[in-house]
Amino acid sequence: MRQDSLSQKIDWTSVLLFAALVLAGWLNIYAAEYDPEINQSLFDIQTSAGRQMLWILTSVAIAFTIFFFDYKFFDSFAYITYGIFMAMLLFILIGGKEVAGSKSWVGIGGFGLQPSEFAKFATAFALAKYLDHSTRKLTNLNTLAVSFAIILLPMGLTILQGDTGTALVFAALVVPMFREGMPPLLLIVAVSIFAVFLLTLLVSQTVILAGIAIVTLLFLGLNARNPKRLLYIVVSAIVVTFAVRSVDFILTDVLQPHQQKRILSLVNPNIDPLGAGWNVTQSKIAIGSGGFAGKGFLEGTQTKFDFVPEQTTDFIFCTIGEEHGWVGSILVLALFCTLLIRLSILAERQKSTFSRVYGYGVIGIIFFHFTVNIAMTIGLFPVIGIPLPFFSYGGSSLWAFTILLFSFLKLDAHRMQVLQRL
Repeated sequence: MRQDSLSQKIDWTSVLLFAALVLAGWLNIYAAEYDPEINQSLFDIQTSAGRQMLWILTSVAIAFTIFFFDYKFFDSFAYITYGIFMAMLLFILIGGKEVAGSKSWVGIGGFGLQPSEFAKFATAFALAKYLDHSTRKLTNLNTLAVSFAIILLPMGLTILQGDTGTALVFAALVVPMFREGMPPLLLIVAVSIFAVFLLTLLVSQTVILAGIAIVTLLFLGLNARNPKRLLYIVVSAIVVTFAVRSVDFILTDVLQPHQQKRILSLVNPNIDPLGAGWNVTQSKIAIGSGGFAGKGFLEGTQTKFDFVPEQTTDFIFCTIGEEHGWVGSILVLALFCTLLIRLSILAERQKSTFSRVYGYGVIGIIFFHFTVNIAMTIGLFPVIGIPLPFFSYGGSSLWAFTILLFSFLKLDAHRMQVLQRL
């Protein structure tokens, strides 16, 4: 029987969602810097929108190129790709270009590329390659250790570059690890540590420690006949307690002054209203002023008067909220959620561990960017400087997300051939 052509195997639903997000992002970039007195063209390459058009066209070329790759390339060259980008991250520490306090860029002519953006898909490939082995189970300590090492290496190198926000994105790769059998307790403890860290900024440490003691005793009583669970509970309680006691040290001795202010401004926006709290305050004003249906395309007053810095990149969502209101914001959220749900369906139907792990890596990375970026703009998360996928201005970001997504769509298109090989 004749096999279907590649075009029939491609998941066009995901492709259309990608196109809708990219197009909407392009229009909002244009709106974010639109000046009615100049009335610049959408295609003027002297503007961010014009340059983004070039990035979009090259991204389309990248997507088509990926579809013509041999699907076995991703598996065969996963470790090599990972090694290349780790070497690039090391090189950046020596010869990188500093932008906005982060030495994470490579200058190429008049443009700059950020290797850490591309290291995300390289790390997802390496993790998928490592876990694509019948003897490697995430209930095994050695497998867990190596998996975390694959993730922590690029994370550590990115932190050394001064780009903590991008470094945190690598933590999203615990999503495929959780799907592949990583003990849920590890994820629960990690989330608990983060929640306790934020809670410690609001509540006295004494109160929190008392609460931890009560919860620990309750769980010990409920699991008194299970020695293994008792050990997990005690260790978890110790780890969370250590996290509480270390908050002051992290804030004063680990984080940079601007990072300290961003975290403290999350708790109290009035602590530095003209400094660290300015972006979020103005972003919330812009979003709130949009009301139900928004002020209309190119009619955003916060945009026109440049009240919100970085409005074409990290704070692009406030342009949506101001000009298109609650309706437009919900539509954008729906597009992202539909894409994530669709990718989850595709990941679950994969016939190989490699493709499934990589698919969930794609989901984790996009989900982290999407939720954290929007949470930043509405004051629910510290400002850490990560873009909204497919929306924010920037070639490195758009290229990296295009490669991330379309590599998975290519693997999905050949999932039956993977089954035949097995």
